[in-house]
Amino acid sequence: MNQMLYCCKLGLKNKFSSVRRLGLLLLFIFFTFGQQAQAAAPLVSAQWLQENLSQPNIRILDLQPTSGYERVHLPGAINSQYNIWRQNKPMQGQALPDIAYLEKLMGSLGISNNTHVILTPVGANPSEIAIATRIYWSMKVLGHKAVSILDGGLIAYSKLPKASFTQAKTPVRSVPYTAVPNLAMAPSAMDVLSEWKKGTPLVDYRSEAEYFGKVGGTRLGTITGAKNLPYDLLLEQGQGGRFLPVNKLKTLFQSRNINTSGPAIGFCNSGHRASLAWFVSHEILGNKEALLYDGSMAEWSKQPDYPISIPK
Repeated sequence: MNQMLYCCKLGLKNKFSSVRRLGLLLLFIFFTFGQQAQAAAPLVSAQWLQENLSQPNIRILDLQPTSGYERVHLPGAINSQYNIWRQNKPMQGQALPDIAYLEKLMGSLGISNNTHVILTPVGANPSEIAIATRIYWSMKVLGHKAVSILDGGLIAYSKLPKASFTQAKTPVRSVPYTAVPNLAMAPSAMDVLSEWKKGTPLVDYRSEAEYFGKVGGTRLGTITGAKNLPYDLLLEQGQGGRFLPVNKLKTLFQSRNINTSGPAIGFCNSGHRASLAWFVSHEILGNKEALLYDGSMAEWSKQPDYPISIPK
């Protein structure tokens, strides 16, 4: 009888011990993967980045000019120039380089398929933030899952009470990178023309002066039927590189009669400014049907039979 009671107590003890170990394991998984999911959000705050600078799986891409990087940058950051992410002489109007080139570029920056990339522009103006959004879009075309932009850029980070910078260069070791490309995210001119004929909404994210044909190239105006929302309005005015809150973004789109859900194709002149608007639509507002037309007006306007008109 005593032996049976002993065995029973021992079994219960082992059972509770197993349950305890399982509970600890689940907590570990929750906190580990929960933090990773949060880290891979499209935008990260300066405070979050400061708290996670030492995480081994993070690669900070500093998007300053080389001279700025040499003067000061975040600890562990490596410098990457914007021009290497675009073709100087776009093939078929698109500035996105080929996939093989981008795979090699990612690997040369020490980025593996599992690396969480943080893009850190200076953040002084909308155009600088568009550098980050354009590179972000390129990585998404490659199929890279974990990439974020520092909201407000380095200027926002510098305002933290204990912001730390360095001049030390970070050594980089090349690693293999294999893309899982999603080329549907980069429609061609013919794709866009086909969607235009179907009635898919198009949005011109250039200035109103360009949209109404007051300035521009040889063919003034915009793609016929496109609506207009200047890309710089998507950021906090006077705050450099900080995005508007979601509720204000939705109100802004509604004020321009632009849907925040459903198929839509954004363009500008070269796919730079419109990448910021794509980031807002696709990543912040969650419209996964929003597309960026890489070739934009630089390509479209060279096709004499492609529709362009000056809105009234």
